[in-house]
Amino acid sequence: MKHPLIFDIKRYSINDGPGIRLTIFFKGCPLGCLWCHNPESIAGHQQKLFTASKCIGCRECLKVCPQQAISLAEDGLITDHERCDLCGACAAICPSLATELSGFYRELPELLDIIERERPQFDQSGGGVTVSGGEPLLHPEYLITLLDACGDRAIHRAVDTCGHVKTETLLTVAESTDLFLYDLKLMDSERHKTFTGVGNEVILGNLVALAATDAQIEIRIPFIRGVNTDTANLEATAAFLNALPGEKRTVHLLPYHAIAAHKYRKLGRTYHADDLEEPTVAEIETAILCFAGHGLTAKVGG
Repeated sequence: MKHPLIFDIKRYSINDGPGIRLTIFFKGCPLGCLWCHNPESIAGHQQKLFTASKCIGCRECLKVCPQQAISLAEDGLITDHERCDLCGACAAICPSLATELSGFYRELPELLDIIERERPQFDQSGGGVTVSGGEPLLHPEYLITLLDACGDRAIHRAVDTCGHVKTETLLTVAESTDLFLYDLKLMDSERHKTFTGVGNEVILGNLVALAATDAQIEIRIPFIRGVNTDTANLEATAAFLNALPGEKRTVHLLPYHAIAAHKYRKLGRTYHADDLEEPTVAEIETAILCFAGHGLTAKVGG
């Protein structure tokens, strides 16, 4: 069984499903959303992160790098990514944690041990485990084995997905999942492609197929001014969700915040979302009323 890379395990999470949760983040995503708050989640391989403000100039990383991929310039340390083989020697020796590697493996027994330690929080709050990313359904065998193990332990299981996966994979995972957190960005496929890199036909089709199974689904919409706050998109989204098979799903609006720029700098990448804006209070209220007009409950956060 192929093990996915994990880039974070977040304890005491209260925004990834009911109760207090342990959220496990897998690396690798088929989308490249312009506003992504976790850019380190997109690539499925290990990556090197560097925080210039933490660097104390000790130069220990230069000494230990076996590939001599690190050099010192006027504006700080520079890594030659063509030469760097991600051995991790620089991160291991860095005293200020300025250099880190994003992406690590966990054997299932070790991961389940981490989960078991959180059981008191789950039991007291009605929480559980959420598997997120990236896109966790890119790793179905490992994911299903993990979810089944949690189910055997009576631990609530949620999966956060962008929906851009094979329908067969999604429906198979549904058999081992108690709740889906399903991301929905835009209804117009061309605009969806502009902002995420892919069209939305697979995503919408999969949501219809998943809803037909009576799976528990919460819809999550990253709400971004100038991207999806317009009346036409809101009406189209509400009409689509209202027409889904089964019970009416709750819509969670996740207002955009420009909080990820530092992560792009750590990756050595340019943050291209500087022109994106947070939605106004009036736009959020309008969205909630729009969904209510279609018989749907919408709330902020969650």
